[in-house]
Amino acid sequence: MSLRSPRERLIQTLAYEAGGLCLSVPLVALFGGGTTGEAFTLMLALSVAVMIWSPIHNTLFDWADLRLSGRLASDRPQGWRLVHAASHEATTVIVTLPILIWLGGMGFWAALLADLGLTLLYAAYAYVFHLIYDRLRPVRSPAKGLAND
Repeated sequence: MSLRSPRERLIQTLAYEAGGLCLSVPLVALFGGGTTGEAFTLMLALSVAVMIWSPIHNTLFDWADLRLSGRLASDRPQGWRLVHAASHEATTVIVTLPILIWLGGMGFWAALLADLGLTLLYAAYAYVFHLIYDRLRPVRSPAKGLAND
């Protein structure tokens, strides 16, 4: 059995965040009432925080799934893909809420509402992204006798 290598996890994280910025910046600018530059700055700060958190979450989730079920991440059934996306976004709220308050200049409740809106957007995006990513770059099992990644 194998998990994604650190190199592969970095590629996955960068691709995820790049796609997320392309999706979210125009929406934040449109619905947040700011400029595209302000939306980009805010979303970039959130993206950096999530890039630090995401590989930690994904590795822990993949490790737990492998230990509990014996399956690779790319073989995850649809129900567990939904659990993965939901757990990622729920834990990301904890990481991003202080950034929305500080950099976004929002009060707690406005930041929480904005964070929940972004969470819904990113939960749907995470599901689709990881489904496509696993199809394009599946985890390969090592040959017998070789060490795991």
